[in-house]
Amino acid sequence: MTSFTRRHFLSGSTTAAASLFASRISFAQDPVIDATGESARGVREKIAWQAEPFPLADVRLLPGLFYDQQEINRAYLHSLDNDSLLWSFRKTAGLPNPGTPYGGWEAPDCELRGHFNGGHYLSAVALTYAGTGDEALRDKGNALVIELAKCQAANANGYLSAYPEDFFDRLRKEQPVWAPFYTLHKILAGNLDMYIYCGNKQALANAEGLANWIDHWAEGISDAQMARILKTEYGGTMEGLLNLYALTGKKRYLRLSQRFEQEEFFGPLAAHRDELKGLHANTHVPKVIGAARRYELTGDDRYRQISEYFWGEIVNERAYATGGTSNFEGWRTDPGQLGGELSLDSEECCVGYNMMKLSRHVFGWTTDPRVMDYYERVLFNTRLGTQDSQGLKMYYLPLAAGYWKYFNSATQSFWCCTGTGAEEFAKLADTIYFHDANGVYVNLFIASELNWKRKGITLRQETSFPEEQGTRLIIHTAQPTEFALQLRVPYWATQGGAVKINGDTLQVFARPSSYLTLKRVWHDGDRVELSLPMQLHSSPLPGDRTLQAAMYGPLVLAARLGSDGLTHAMMQYDTTGKDIHPSGDPKPAPAPEVASSDIASAIVPTGTLTFTTKGAGEPHQLVPLYRISGERYAVYFKTMGA
Repeated sequence: MTSFTRRHFLSGSTTAAASLFASRISFAQDPVIDATGESARGVREKIAWQAEPFPLADVRLLPGLFYDQQEINRAYLHSLDNDSLLWSFRKTAGLPNPGTPYGGWEAPDCELRGHFNGGHYLSAVALTYAGTGDEALRDKGNALVIELAKCQAANANGYLSAYPEDFFDRLRKEQPVWAPFYTLHKILAGNLDMYIYCGNKQALANAEGLANWIDHWAEGISDAQMARILKTEYGGTMEGLLNLYALTGKKRYLRLSQRFEQEEFFGPLAAHRDELKGLHANTHVPKVIGAARRYELTGDDRYRQISEYFWGEIVNERAYATGGTSNFEGWRTDPGQLGGELSLDSEECCVGYNMMKLSRHVFGWTTDPRVMDYYERVLFNTRLGTQDSQGLKMYYLPLAAGYWKYFNSATQSFWCCTGTGAEEFAKLADTIYFHDANGVYVNLFIASELNWKRKGITLRQETSFPEEQGTRLIIHTAQPTEFALQLRVPYWATQGGAVKINGDTLQVFARPSSYLTLKRVWHDGDRVELSLPMQLHSSPLPGDRTLQAAMYGPLVLAARLGSDGLTHAMMQYDTTGKDIHPSGDPKPAPAPEVASSDIASAIVPTGTLTFTTKGAGEPHQLVPLYRISGERYAVYFKTMGA
């Protein structure tokens, strides 16, 4: 007997539907046991999640689109040399530094050096090990941790970075300096991830030593001076210190994290005021993730209000059709006014990465299906397609017509988005499945296999989505087991759908943006087939409804504009330096036009995920944005007519 439930959450304002990030300190991985014998996961949390992700080690991607992206990224991580990664750390610590330093933002003269080499890289290695079991890569990360510990020991005071301590003297004196705490946060987070996912106790010691140095540095700095210091980008320092507190239980880190609260930013959000205009986007999303962690660890509802309101404003008022946000790295307009905000520098990739982190918190608190609708949109449009076949990453995803995708070099760039991309493509499996006490949530349609150890169940998802419009789930269990299977019915499933169990079509379904709950006693070999027909629909640009992106299901479609004039140098940044733009002086093209007031009505399918415009004028072929490579494109069309 199967019981069915249609679930729809928070039908009112979505500002009530925004919360936070990951599964406590577990980060989708089995909990580490601390020195007291207590699990680091959930011991110090005051707020319980309604649903939590499965440990990343319990989910494996199966061959398909996402598996291929994971493997490309894994190969890139293997290709990097430890001596080159360590070069500036050893130089700063006064140790012999063999090998050749990397370039770009990791060059010996770049003030941000160390953010990738000692931070993002370690996080990506740890996540890849958790998601694939790649022991050789884990060992590479462990060796890097040992050498970083030697650098920290040579510094003799807990300091660990690839640039000298006098950067922080400049920061204290309010002299120009890039963003020293931004890099320190990446190093802190990388070591924490090596502990959480790989069990590396030296990495935890490195993190504690660095946090203790920060604590000592902050002594004697007044709150007023600290407020001025926090105007310089400091990334997720607050979040990192809170995670360290959650792992160790040492309240000094909880207290220290409060020094990195920026009331000037948090105050308006707590009062539900959007004062984001003029702010640098990726500087501020990590601060809200920190607020989310503080809510989870202290139970102070103010921080939930901050997180929820911010999430809702970005998603509803400041996001493009892709789900991404920012132009020239900032929010430059009033809410809901993105007219004129399409450029070569639209949508910094780091911001999409951090909004997905924040959304994961939101979903854990609320299990609101609309949060997963947004997460899916960002995943398929802002993340997929921003890594090339060599594992190189993008910085911006241009949204003005006539531009093209361009990527970092293998060893001479190391942009911030190189690092967040390396992490993102290492953890593609971490949100496919969540669970509560009664069942499992199937959030994303990605070929994968879940080993639900506590239930003794394997759930295998077989799909080539989005090329096919649905998915299949096969259950393997040693004995009949009752649980609820929660199937997400996305916002875009507006033209019906169906579900079959063992070939029998059920006479019930669910409305868009909800979960269909199938609760029954499941037997070995039971098979669930979910059909989700995809439809064309339009996504107007906030503030200018005449500019519209065409979508098919969750996919943003892009018009192919050819490759005339494009060279390799324009698509891959090969030279040593800190620039993030392609060569030449690229100019946008006019948006392609259609003689319709609705772009969706001006498009017809021509094959599997291929489309063309119809009507008067030159026809344009469209494909999913993530498939665009080596050619110019347009995301937004100019619509005409009544």
